[in-house]
Amino acid sequence: MRGIRITLIVAVVLAGLFVAADRAAVYFAENKAAEKIRASQGLAGTPDVSIKGFPFLTQIADNRLDEVDIKLDGITAGTGDRSVHVSSFDAQLHGVRIDSSFSSAVANRASGTAHLSYEDLTKAADPGITVTYGGKDNSAGNQVKVTGKVLLMGQPIQRSVVSTVTVVGGNTIRVHADEVPAQGIPGLEQKVREKTDFDRQISGLPKGIKLDKVVAKPDGVDITLTGSDVNLAG
Repeated sequence: MRGIRITLIVAVVLAGLFVAADRAAVYFAENKAAEKIRASQGLAGTPDVSIKGFPFLTQIADNRLDEVDIKLDGITAGTGDRSVHVSSFDAQLHGVRIDSSFSSAVANRASGTAHLSYEDLTKAADPGITVTYGGKDNSAGNQVKVTGKVLLMGQPIQRSVVSTVTVVGGNTIRVHADEVPAQGIPGLEQKVREKTDFDRQISGLPKGIKLDKVVAKPDGVDITLTGSDVNLAG
């Protein structure tokens, strides 16, 4: 009985040491991965990286991680001649193929969301344009209110339109007025659309991530992200 007891105690101690070593390895790997992503993607801040699954060491031995979650607040993505502030970015990566130094990390597939506030969407629009919530009565769920002033025959005219926000080409957000009341004034609709309709390309996301769809909410717009063969370290 004493021999069995000693064997059990040794087994428990070894299991505890293995768990401790496994968690320490995860902590080291998460920090290294976060720094690698920050450097490779040119981010101002360091993302929060969480490696899922246990044990971690066996995943490393296979050079493949089951799931990696990435969170980052307050990043700036390029939009051609402008930049847009992304309030939050969350992504879940599955089947991440890595090497021992984390110099290579490619996910089989990815999903996630990015959030843009209306203040930041306004900054991405043309000067003098304000973008706000379109209201809960808009059944499409992706409509916003765009307000701005246009000059017509030398006189400033302010107009507000309800616009639909869509994704074009997997990397561009399009804001397009559903209807522009011209009130019989020649050229007014064209003038208004020149100010209120706009496309903004979102660049700087990890290679392989695409914009999928947009949902307008009271505090901003949520963009659904999808991807395959997502390169995190290159």
